[in-house]
Amino acid sequence: MRGMSGKRKTAFYGMFLSLALICSYVESLIPFYFGVPGMKLGLANLVVVIMLYLAGPKEAFLISVLRILLAGFLFGNLFGILYSLGGGCLSFAAMLLLQKSKKFSVVSVSVLGGICHNIGQLSVASLTVENYHVFYYAPALLLAGFVTGFLIGALAKEVICRMPE
Repeated sequence: MRGMSGKRKTAFYGMFLSLALICSYVESLIPFYFGVPGMKLGLANLVVVIMLYLAGPKEAFLISVLRILLAGFLFGNLFGILYSLGGGCLSFAAMLLLQKSKKFSVVSVSVLGGICHNIGQLSVASLTVENYHVFYYAPALLLAGFVTGFLIGALAKEVICRMPE
């Protein structure tokens, strides 16, 4: 990516944004509900993790925020955007810190991202509804964040290994 021309980079990032939006749309079609609000697979995070390793933090963050905003306007609502932005920003910051240290694997980075995304969403929800009782969902959401983060991380690791330089 470093040797790409400006137009090729723009097309490349546009392709990744499109992939993230497609993942968000596909995820909205999957009936994945276990009785806990906000529990999702996190398919779009696959694109963010791959971008973090292949393109860099600025580009990955931009794709993450644009995907959250666009998917929220296309498939969700204002509260969904707020919750996703809170979760996405905390998740991204945590993943960036681990990735920058170079001591953790892609899978570990993704697991922390999944867990922090749910913590960020719960924090925004508690501030929005002005009630800390939403944290009763924390154990289920943290477990889900761990499992989905692990699966997304394993898939991202495979994609990163197979991507041409």
